[in-house]
Amino acid sequence: MEPTEATLCHPVVDGELLLIRKRRGLGAGKLVGPGGKVEAGETVREAARREVREEVRVEPVGVEKRGEFDFHFRDGTVDDDSMHVHVFAAGGIEGEPETTEEAVPEWHSTDAVPYDEMWIDDRVWLPHLVAGETFRGTFVLSDDGESLVRYEMDIGVTVE
Repeated sequence: MEPTEATLCHPVVDGELLLIRKRRGLGAGKLVGPGGKVEAGETVREAARREVREEVRVEPVGVEKRGEFDFHFRDGTVDDDSMHVHVFAAGGIEGEPETTEEAVPEWHSTDAVPYDEMWIDDRVWLPHLVAGETFRGTFVLSDDGESLVRYEMDIGVTVE
Protein backbone atom coordinates (compact mmCIF):
# COMPACT_ATOMS: atom_id res chain seq x y z
CA MET A 1 0.00 0.00 0.00
CA GLU A 2 1.20 3.51 -0.82
CA PRO A 3 2.01 5.77 2.14
CA THR A 4 -0.57 8.35 3.17
CA GLU A 5 0.35 11.79 1.79
CA ALA A 6 0.22 14.45 4.50
CA THR A 7 1.45 17.97 5.22
CA LEU A 8 2.73 20.12 8.05
CA CYS A 9 2.93 23.91 7.85
CA HIS A 10 4.80 25.81 10.55
CA PRO A 11 4.29 29.58 10.64
CA VAL A 12 7.47 31.23 11.96
CA VAL A 13 6.88 34.95 12.59
CA ASP A 14 9.32 37.34 14.29
CA GLY A 15 11.13 34.57 16.17
CA GLU A 16 7.89 32.90 17.25
CA LEU A 17 6.66 29.48 16.11
CA LEU A 18 2.92 28.84 15.85
CA LEU A 19 2.14 25.38 17.18
CA ILE A 20 -1.19 23.73 17.91
CA ARG A 21 -2.21 21.54 20.79
CA LYS A 22 -4.10 18.70 19.11
CA ARG A 23 -7.53 18.14 20.62
CA ARG A 24 -8.34 14.89 18.78
CA GLY A 25 -6.94 12.27 16.42
CA LEU A 26 -3.35 11.13 16.04
CA GLY A 27 -1.20 13.00 18.55
CA ALA A 28 -4.10 14.34 20.65
CA GLY A 29 -2.67 16.37 23.55
CA LYS A 30 0.68 16.95 21.84
CA LEU A 31 2.01 20.19 20.41
CA VAL A 32 2.40 19.87 16.64
CA GLY A 33 2.36 21.99 13.52
CA PRO A 34 -0.91 22.48 11.67
CA GLY A 35 -1.31 19.76 9.08
CA GLY A 36 -3.12 16.71 7.85
CA LYS A 37 -3.85 14.48 4.92
CA VAL A 38 -3.77 15.65 1.32
CA GLU A 39 -7.23 15.42 -0.25
CA ALA A 40 -7.94 14.11 -3.75
CA GLY A 41 -7.26 16.70 -6.44
CA GLU A 42 -5.25 19.07 -4.27
CA THR A 43 -1.54 19.82 -4.37
CA VAL A 44 0.54 19.39 -1.24
CA ARG A 45 0.94 23.19 -0.99
CA GLU A 46 -2.84 23.65 -1.25
CA ALA A 47 -3.32 21.00 1.45
CA ALA A 48 -0.81 22.69 3.76
CA ARG A 49 -2.56 26.06 3.43
CA ARG A 50 -6.03 24.51 3.86
CA GLU A 51 -5.02 22.68 7.01
CA VAL A 52 -3.73 25.90 8.63
CA ARG A 53 -7.01 27.64 7.74
CA GLU A 54 -9.10 24.76 9.11
CA GLU A 55 -7.13 24.21 12.30
CA VAL A 56 -6.45 27.80 13.47
CA ARG A 57 -8.50 30.04 11.13
CA VAL A 58 -5.59 32.05 9.68
CA GLU A 59 -4.16 32.33 6.19
CA PRO A 60 -0.47 31.37 5.98
CA VAL A 61 1.61 33.65 3.75
CA GLY A 62 5.09 33.21 2.34
CA VAL A 63 4.65 29.43 2.32
CA GLU A 64 7.85 27.58 1.34
CA LYS A 65 8.50 23.87 1.21
CA ARG A 66 11.36 22.99 3.54
CA GLY A 67 11.34 19.22 3.64
CA GLU A 68 9.85 15.79 3.34
CA PHE A 69 9.97 12.76 5.54
CA ASP A 70 8.62 9.28 5.83
CA PHE A 71 7.11 8.53 9.19
CA HIS A 72 6.60 4.97 10.44
CA PHE A 73 5.40 3.21 13.56
CA ARG A 74 7.01 -0.18 14.05
CA ASP A 75 3.74 -1.97 14.74
CA GLY A 76 1.88 -0.55 11.73
CA THR A 77 -0.89 1.12 13.74
CA VAL A 78 -0.96 4.27 11.63
CA ASP A 79 -2.22 3.96 8.04
CA ASP A 80 -0.44 0.70 7.36
CA ASP A 81 2.75 1.96 8.98
CA SER A 82 3.59 4.77 6.59
CA MET A 83 3.03 8.49 6.04
CA HIS A 84 4.90 10.68 3.57
CA VAL A 85 4.88 14.18 5.03
CA HIS A 86 5.58 17.38 3.07
CA VAL A 87 6.84 20.05 5.47
CA PHE A 88 6.33 23.78 4.88
CA ALA A 89 7.22 26.98 6.70
CA ALA A 90 5.17 30.17 6.45
CA GLY A 91 6.84 33.54 6.96
CA GLY A 92 3.63 35.13 8.16
CA ILE A 93 -0.08 34.79 8.75
CA GLU A 94 -3.15 36.89 8.02
CA GLY A 95 -5.60 36.99 10.90
CA GLU A 96 -5.46 35.99 14.56
CA PRO A 97 -5.19 32.28 15.40
CA GLU A 98 -8.38 30.86 16.92
CA THR A 99 -9.15 27.71 18.89
CA THR A 100 -11.14 25.17 16.88
CA GLU A 101 -12.57 21.71 17.53
CA GLU A 102 -9.24 20.28 16.34
CA ALA A 103 -6.65 22.57 17.87
CA VAL A 104 -5.64 25.21 20.39
CA PRO A 105 -3.04 27.60 18.90
CA GLU A 106 0.06 28.46 20.95
CA TRP A 107 2.99 30.75 20.09
CA HIS A 108 6.44 29.66 21.29
CA SER A 109 9.83 31.32 20.94
CA THR A 110 12.03 29.56 18.39
CA ASP A 111 14.72 29.68 21.11
CA ALA A 112 12.54 27.73 23.58
CA VAL A 113 10.54 25.15 21.62
CA PRO A 114 8.78 22.78 24.10
CA TYR A 115 10.08 19.56 22.54
CA ASP A 116 9.07 17.53 25.60
CA GLU A 117 5.41 18.12 24.62
CA MET A 118 5.90 17.14 20.97
CA TRP A 119 6.55 14.02 18.90
CA ILE A 120 10.06 12.70 19.58
CA ASP A 121 11.18 13.21 15.95
CA ASP A 122 10.40 16.94 16.02
CA ARG A 123 13.58 17.65 17.99
CA VAL A 124 15.57 16.21 15.07
CA TRP A 125 14.07 18.01 12.05
CA LEU A 126 12.27 21.11 13.42
CA PRO A 127 15.48 23.03 14.25
CA HIS A 128 16.42 22.73 10.56
CA LEU A 129 13.06 24.18 9.49
CA VAL A 130 13.46 27.08 11.94
CA ALA A 131 17.00 27.70 10.63
CA GLY A 132 15.66 27.96 7.07
CA GLU A 133 17.33 24.74 5.93
CA THR A 134 15.85 22.06 3.69
CA PHE A 135 15.83 18.41 4.64
CA ARG A 136 14.68 14.92 3.78
CA GLY A 137 14.41 12.10 6.28
CA THR A 138 12.94 8.85 7.49
CA PHE A 139 11.74 8.33 11.06
CA VAL A 140 10.74 5.05 12.68
CA LEU A 141 9.03 5.41 16.05
CA SER A 142 8.37 2.82 18.73
CA ASP A 143 4.93 1.20 18.94
CA ASP A 144 3.75 3.84 21.43
CA GLY A 145 5.31 6.71 19.45
CA GLU A 146 7.33 7.89 22.43
CA SER A 147 10.82 6.88 21.34
CA LEU A 148 12.83 6.97 18.15
CA VAL A 149 13.83 3.51 16.92
CA ARG A 150 15.98 4.93 14.12
CA TYR A 151 16.17 7.81 11.70
CA GLU A 152 18.09 9.15 8.71
CA MET A 153 18.35 12.82 7.73
CA ASP A 154 19.84 14.66 4.77
CA ILE A 155 20.20 18.44 5.19
CA GLY A 156 20.46 21.01 2.41
CA VAL A 157 18.74 18.88 -0.20
CA THR A 158 16.51 20.14 -3.00
CA VAL A 159 12.81 19.75 -2.17
CA GLU A 160 9.99 20.34 -4.64
